[in-house]
Amino acid sequence: MTNSKSVVSTEVFEKLDSADVARVSQLLGEATDFDGVRPLSEHAWLHLDSNESGLHVLGFLNNEFSAYAHVDTTDLVEGTSAELVVSPPARSHGLGRALVQRTLELSPDGRLRLWAHSATAEAQSLADSLGFLLNRSLWEMRRSLFAPLPAAQIPRGVQIRTFDPLTDIPGVLAINARAFTDLHDQGSWTERDIAVRLGESWFRTDGFFIAVDSQTEEIIGFHWTKVHGSGQHGSDHSHEAIGEVYVLAVDPTHRVPGLGRALTTLGLTYLRELGLRQAMLYVDFSNERAISLYESLGFVHWDTDVMFGRPRD
Repeated sequence: MTNSKSVVSTEVFEKLDSADVARVSQLLGEATDFDGVRPLSEHAWLHLDSNESGLHVLGFLNNEFSAYAHVDTTDLVEGTSAELVVSPPARSHGLGRALVQRTLELSPDGRLRLWAHSATAEAQSLADSLGFLLNRSLWEMRRSLFAPLPAAQIPRGVQIRTFDPLTDIPGVLAINARAFTDLHDQGSWTERDIAVRLGESWFRTDGFFIAVDSQTEEIIGFHWTKVHGSGQHGSDHSHEAIGEVYVLAVDPTHRVPGLGRALTTLGLTYLRELGLRQAMLYVDFSNERAISLYESLGFVHWDTDVMFGRPRD
């Protein structure tokens, strides 16, 4: 229940200074420790940390910084998207509602896609009260790296090598765009999006596997792995390091049976050889083909991120 004596306010910024970024980072860490789930996606965090795009809504409870929302208004097709977090002690005072309402005001056409990381009853209640409907579910899946792994069976006519940042970015972007035509956040990556990730502390070329046609040497697929956990800049994770099937993409115009499975298996073997205990990944709930592949390799459903949508008024 909202406390009538509480004073809630918001401020919008195109850029944040280093002190504000540090305050938001601390808030994210506190919420992660309290909820057991990171409230901001990597996509939003990178935009916040690099201060290059997006709008930032800061929320205040009785003039004390207590909430944050990242707002992306660049997708003219799907509409504005936002992710938000409220400090645990400041919840139930109307800050979440105030941030969503301010975000709606910032949307050029009145549409808004609102992400909730972990499908909590609180997120559903807030969405219902503001007229949002469930639009998308994103599964987090996990598997133990102690469990047996099959040997990678590389399809005939395919060679696997590791990523070369000097030559491979255009080919990777082309495959990424073709493989994720239905997922704008992923499929719309640019050279800058790649470059930002290559500059992150977790990036390793030996964990980025490239599949090429043996005859033409054209890139036909890739598996980019990631290791994240304690000590990563901006991560605020308190758990031990965990491996991730970060991006798996196979060129839909050059389908090779078994290539996705081979790339996944190579990546999981690499993560195991690093001494990691677990691997994770994110996959759209509607992508039955991908889920079937991952389940066949021992992954199980772990958690769900949800996106609520509000159509144009």
